[in-house]
Amino acid sequence: MKILICGKGGSGKSTLTALLAEYYGKDGKKVMVVDTDESNLGLHRFLGVNHPTDLMDQMGGKQELLGKMMSAMKSSEGIMNLQLFDQEWKLQDIPPACIAENGTVRLLSIGKIHHAGEGCACPMGFVAKQFLKNLKLLDNEMVIIDTEAGLEHFGRGVEEGADAVLMVLDPSYESVLLAKKAADMAASLSLPMYFVLNKVTQEISTQMRKDLPADKIIGEIPVDQNLLSAGLAGKEITGSSQSVMPVIQNIIAGIKSS
Repeated sequence: MKILICGKGGSGKSTLTALLAEYYGKDGKKVMVVDTDESNLGLHRFLGVNHPTDLMDQMGGKQELLGKMMSAMKSSEGIMNLQLFDQEWKLQDIPPACIAENGTVRLLSIGKIHHAGEGCACPMGFVAKQFLKNLKLLDNEMVIIDTEAGLEHFGRGVEEGADAVLMVLDPSYESVLLAKKAADMAASLSLPMYFVLNKVTQEISTQMRKDLPADKIIGEIPVDQNLLSAGLAGKEITGSSQSVMPVIQNIIAGIKSS
């Protein structure tokens, strides 16, 4: 199964990604986290690994891919017919240099913005979309996709390679607005979508639920000092807190039951 994590900046996407990866790994799954956020520089720290070689660099680099995209746009076939992968991929087909591993959890990074003025992030989105659509999983394999903030990944079509979408909401008006828009987009793709409320108290939860469909909310992560401290320090995120792990179990149960 391929689960895509989305939300506004700072909502807790990477935290939820790390917690889910840890749980699925302990449950006996082979877990691959795919980092499609070109601006996220800290996800590898949350997973307890070093940053691997970007997949895009392994494929020739950003400028080469951008050149292929520009050429395809000028051709009669158009960019929609440009294929970067000529066959289906399995997890074992991924180049070892592009994988960082911590026990049962592995990390793959699509690409990052490294220099000022290097151009748009379109090639990263193009690689992410095609890679995820071509990636075929076995029954005991899980892929968790951490996306960039906002909704651009919907426009890039990255969701086309996912089986379900989890949107993380923090206590903000913008999160609720994004959730409603993202739900419409997911519905247009016939993708199941769920909401996870993060950094909430009982009072905040009650207020947020007034503006969201109750059947879409499958978990609430309370304000947790251990998670906040680990996130601030760039340390490995774990669900060791008694207030967090039951929530992760409920989230996974909510996905399974739908």
